[in-house]
Amino acid sequence: MKKIWTQCTKELAQFKRDRLTVALAFLLPLVYLLIYGFAMRLEIKAIPLAIQDLDRSPLSRTYIERLFATNQFQAVPWDDSFSNPNAIATPDYAIDRGIAKAVMVIPPDFTRRIESGKTSTFQVLVDGTDVNNARVIENTIRATTDFFLQSVGLQPSNQLVAARVRLWFNPGRKESLYLVPGAYALILWVYPSLLAALAMTREKEQGTIIQAYAASISAAELLLGKGLAYVLIAIGQTLFIMLLGSLIFGLRLVGNPTPLFIATLIFLMSSVMFGLYFGVRSTTQAEATQKVLSIGYLTGLLLSGFIYPLSNIPFPLSLISHLVPVRYYIDVTRDAFLRGTGWSGVWFAPLALALLGVLFFIGSWRGLRKMQLPE
Repeated sequence: MKKIWTQCTKELAQFKRDRLTVALAFLLPLVYLLIYGFAMRLEIKAIPLAIQDLDRSPLSRTYIERLFATNQFQAVPWDDSFSNPNAIATPDYAIDRGIAKAVMVIPPDFTRRIESGKTSTFQVLVDGTDVNNARVIENTIRATTDFFLQSVGLQPSNQLVAARVRLWFNPGRKESLYLVPGAYALILWVYPSLLAALAMTREKEQGTIIQAYAASISAAELLLGKGLAYVLIAIGQTLFIMLLGSLIFGLRLVGNPTPLFIATLIFLMSSVMFGLYFGVRSTTQAEATQKVLSIGYLTGLLLSGFIYPLSNIPFPLSLISHLVPVRYYIDVTRDAFLRGTGWSGVWFAPLALALLGVLFFIGSWRGLRKMQLPE
């Protein structure tokens, strides 16, 4: 333990003297937290919608107002005058030129057929280039039409069962409550591992690693000493970004916080060991950075459920996702800040993180042991 603590204090002293590394440890995570919290949006809004109202009646105008009251659409003016060079002459023109993502044509007998109890059919053209966008447009128009028919005293066609939906955990549909806990996992996976990898390769570039190879310290003691130092730094990063997340985005812990505390500590250990693994197998800091970002960041972003549901990951990438620690820690953070189910919902996450952390440590130890001079 004395050798491990000595190595740890040496790493902390070097970290404190390097201002660029300190900035990398705290300023860049802050930037990424703000980007993920404010810039990323999974719910599509302000979709350009052009409507050609051939009926021009109070009922058709009420229906149009209902559509734009959803806050999903942004009105694109329809101008039939030939004097306007930017006029939308046909629905096809608006879609083909990208002026609107959807075009609706309300027929001239819209009001008359509805008041007589007959079905009134109107045309909707949707730009299907973006599949998710097209699905949102279709569902919103269908739901708004059903609500409009009910408001005028008519029953939507073919609707024998009416659903009453209540949103749990996030009734206000605040995207930050979903994205920011996931951003915690991604940030705390990339930056502690990057710092650990840079620390290991820096000694190789400066030649000071030879002193460790020739000293009596073993490979396991060297890794544990460096790992302990960067786990302590990672704990500081965790407190920093989670405090900012609570102040900026209003995140609050719900339920039992114990799973979050325990899983966070294990996750940070795994992150540091992941960085040491690539630090041992790299000769320069640039090489270590490329490996950590290419493997750690991309898999954490795309194969963890941060943006896309895990069920959407195709085979065989779905098998690789089981080896991504971010996947398990995201479950913990979203449960801690959203659901609050506690151990019953995330008991497997600390076990999976601990197993992966041990594998990273064994891989680092085997690589470092081969590089040391024989006794």
